[in-house]
Amino acid sequence: MTSDKPDYLQEAGPAAWRLAAQVVTAVGQVLLWILTGIGRLLRPLTNRLVAALYGRSTPPDPAHRAPGGTMYARPGSPVPASRTPPLIRWARAWRRFGASWWYGPVTGAALALAALFELPLHHLQAVSLRGGFALASTVPLMFRRESLRPAAAITLGALAASLLSGQTLLVTTAFAGLYTLFLLAQQLPRPSTGVLGVGSVVAVGVVYVASSGLDSVPWPAALVAVIAAVGLGDARRTVETAEASMDEERERNSETLTRLNAVQHEQAVLRERARIARELHDVVAHSVSMIAVQAETAPYTMRDLSPEAKKGFAEVAGAAREALEEMRRLLSVLRAEPGVQPEVTPQPRLDRLGELIDSHRGAGGQAQLNVHGAVRPLSMTIELSAYRIVQEALTNARRHAPGSRVNVELNYLGDRLAVRVVDDGTAVPVTRLDDRTEVMGHGLVGMRERATMLGGRFAAGPRAEGGFAVQAELPVGQNRRS
Repeated sequence: MTSDKPDYLQEAGPAAWRLAAQVVTAVGQVLLWILTGIGRLLRPLTNRLVAALYGRSTPPDPAHRAPGGTMYARPGSPVPASRTPPLIRWARAWRRFGASWWYGPVTGAALALAALFELPLHHLQAVSLRGGFALASTVPLMFRRESLRPAAAITLGALAASLLSGQTLLVTTAFAGLYTLFLLAQQLPRPSTGVLGVGSVVAVGVVYVASSGLDSVPWPAALVAVIAAVGLGDARRTVETAEASMDEERERNSETLTRLNAVQHEQAVLRERARIARELHDVVAHSVSMIAVQAETAPYTMRDLSPEAKKGFAEVAGAAREALEEMRRLLSVLRAEPGVQPEVTPQPRLDRLGELIDSHRGAGGQAQLNVHGAVRPLSMTIELSAYRIVQEALTNARRHAPGSRVNVELNYLGDRLAVRVVDDGTAVPVTRLDDRTEVMGHGLVGMRERATMLGGRFAAGPRAEGGFAVQAELPVGQNRRS
């Protein structure tokens, strides 16, 4: 069934509600801006008041805590920070109370009791029709969080009925009505907020015309109060929506950054493993070449070899040559990464640590090498890994703590080689690293991979006394220089 009304008449209704919603929104935004400005102006006075009462203007920073969780005082604070000022404790307790489930019932019951206690001030009996209207206007607010719309309908209906019947307006019931309008505007969509604002203004006008319930309140004040309550509720809803959107955006950004960091960490691990594999190729290739050469020359240097022994040496030499060929193919795959150039210099060993220390000093750093224990030759893999760990630690010290003093220690133990590099400068911004934490630096990734590859242990992190420490233990077993 189609309407016989012209199109402009059909569109006039929604347009009027949209206009009313815009007016209510504008009023609410202006009031919110005014209240926010007043709060900012009063903040210095509040801080001074708190400082005068308790010795400081702000609560203790949670970061200023001892390891056991006890707060310690800021320098110059006249009051120990372990005792939080009562005003701050009360504010925190009120915030916790506002977030609890029993906030609504308790505050609603308190408002109803206040209405009953207000009746005798106007020479009215609590057990009367006026008392019933007062309770009907306040008690439903106990259930405003669970069922706002039914509670609002009862509260506003009881308030309107009491005013139309000529009952005296109480401060508590007036507050209950305005607070209900605020809550409704905070939850309703904007077009419905316009309808709520217009309906509230019309209801106030009807009460002024039909009864004397609001004769004690000037009509401009009543209209402003009603529009302000609805407008502030709408403004609060807008702010909460914006804050929720910002929180969602921050959460999405955090998830994206977390995934990106995980991908970057994985790529860094893969690059470091490829780099380690390229370096170890030269070490293993040298050993396999020696096997091939010894196997090939054995028949010429050893007399009276049986044909079976000569055949065995030939097979060993052939297998070694095939292994070398496969290693060259593997290395070509590892070096297929763009920008990776093959190394032509021999892989360094621990006997070149002195040169590395001198290079660090030449770059403006301060370093000292201390060797403990019985120095003995180790395998090329162990020495190369220890050298690279020291090299990367010195690079990090120059980058993050330039000019700091660095102490490099090598401790030859019975079954392991302990490497420790400590600087006394500013700590690198990473968390402590051990077997349970994630690495937060590509240089540390390589050091940890080298230690893990050998079955060793690695840890790095800021020191309590300042600076940064890198520690690695590399098992050596019965390895000897190859």
